[in-house]
Amino acid sequence: MAIKRPPTLFEAFIPVLFLIALLSINVSIFGDAALDGSNQIVLILSAAVATIVAVRLGYKWDEIQDGIVKSISSAMTSLLILLLIGSLAGTWLLSGIVPAMIYYGLQILNPSIFLFAACIVCSIVSVATGSSWTTAATVGIALIGIGKALGVSEGMIAGAILSGAYFGDKMSPLSDTTNLAPAMAGTDLFTHIRYMALTTVPSISITLIIFLILGFTQSTSGTAVETQEILDAISGQYYISGWLFIVPAVVVFMIVRKVPAIPALLAGTLLGAVFALIFQPDLVAGIGGSMTASGMFIGIMKSLYGDISITTSNDMVNELLSSGGMAGMLGTIWLILSAMIFGGVMEASGMLKRIAKAIISMVNSTGALVASTVGTCVFFNVTASDQYLAIVVPGRMYADIYKRKGLAPENLSRSLEDSGTVTSVLIPWNTCGAYHSSVLGVSTFAYAPYCFFNIISPLMTMFFAFVGIKIKKLVTE
Repeated sequence: MAIKRPPTLFEAFIPVLFLIALLSINVSIFGDAALDGSNQIVLILSAAVATIVAVRLGYKWDEIQDGIVKSISSAMTSLLILLLIGSLAGTWLLSGIVPAMIYYGLQILNPSIFLFAACIVCSIVSVATGSSWTTAATVGIALIGIGKALGVSEGMIAGAILSGAYFGDKMSPLSDTTNLAPAMAGTDLFTHIRYMALTTVPSISITLIIFLILGFTQSTSGTAVETQEILDAISGQYYISGWLFIVPAVVVFMIVRKVPAIPALLAGTLLGAVFALIFQPDLVAGIGGSMTASGMFIGIMKSLYGDISITTSNDMVNELLSSGGMAGMLGTIWLILSAMIFGGVMEASGMLKRIAKAIISMVNSTGALVASTVGTCVFFNVTASDQYLAIVVPGRMYADIYKRKGLAPENLSRSLEDSGTVTSVLIPWNTCGAYHSSVLGVSTFAYAPYCFFNIISPLMTMFFAFVGIKIKKLVTE
C-alpha cells in the first residue's frame, strides 16, 4: 500500500496557482462570457491538476472521488434551491407578481433615493427571511426591473440589493450562516449577533451614506414620459392588482415561521402558477397556444421549466419580462458543480488545510490573528468556492488558537461572518457569486465594485481588531 504524506506548502499551492493563472487568462479573453462555460472547464482542469498532486502524495482515486462526492453533496440543497428559484421566477413573471412590483415601484421610488431605498428594503426583507438568496430572487428581481426603468446603472442596483441582502443574512437569527458561525467558534447565537452588530451597524451605515450620495450625484436617463410609457406597456399586457402580493407575502411568512427554504419556495412557485391562471389567463393561453385545458397546462409548464417572454410596445419592458425557468439555472448549476469538484479534491488531499496552516503560523497579535482569519475565509471562498466551507474550515482551525490567545469565541464567530459570509458574493465562481449573478442577470464584475457593505465589513472587523475596539477577552471561572 502507498503511504500518504502531507503536502508541502509549494505542492498545496500548485493547483491554486494554476487556477488563478488560467482564470485570469480566461476572463481576459472571454470577458463576461467566461461564465458561459469556459470558467467551468478551468475549474475542472484545476481539479485535474490537484488530483495529479494528490496521487503523488499517495492518495488513491477512490479517496479523491469520495472527497468530490462529499463536496458536491454539501451543495445539493443550494442546487435544489436554484432550480426552484428558476421556476418561481417563471410563474411570478407569468402571473404578474414581478411586473406588479415594478409597476407600483416606479410610482413610489424616485431615482435620487432609489439605491438608498433598495438597500434598506432588501435589508428588511433579508432580516425577516434570513436569506440573501430568497431576497435577491424575489424583491431583488423586482428592484432590478424598477431601477433599470428609472435609468440607474444595473451594477449599482445589484450592489445596493446585495449590500442590503447580506446585511440581513448576517444579522438574522433565521440565517444558516448566522447559526453556523457561532457553532464553529463555540459561542451561542444571540451573543454572536449582539457582538457582530458592533461592526455590522457601522458598515451598513457607511454603505447607506455612499448610496445616498451616489443617488444624488449620478445622472439617470429615466424621465416622467419614459416612466409613463413603461407603466402603460405593463398595464397593457397584465392585469395589475394588489392581490398579487399575497403570494410573496405568503412566502415571506412561511420563511419567518421557519419553514425550510425548499418547501417555502415550492409553495411560492405553485401559488404563482395558480395566480397566473386566475389573473392572467390570456397570457397563459398565449404561451400555451390555446385557451383549452391542455393549452393552459402547457403555458404553466413552460413557465416552470423553459424560456418565456412577454412582448409589449416598449423594448425596455420586453427585456424585463422574460424568464428562463429551471433550464435557465442549468449553467449556474454547472458552474457550482465544477467548483465543488475542485474544492473536494483540495479538501480531501489536505492541500487546503496545509495552506491555512501556513497562514496561522504568521500570527503574532490580535490584529494579525483576525486579519489572518479574514484572509483565510476569503481564500476559501476563492478556492473552495463555497461560503459554508469558508466558515466551517477556518472556524474549526482557528477555535483553539483564539482560546490560546485569551480571546472570547465571539471574536472568531464575528470574524467568520464579516469575511466568510459577505465576500462569497464577490467571487464569480463561488456558489453565491454565481447564483446572484444568474438570478439578477448582472455579471459579478459589474456589481462587485458597488457591493460596499460586502467590501467594508471585513475591513471594519480588522480595524476593530488592530485598534483594540470591543475585543472581548476570554473569562474563566
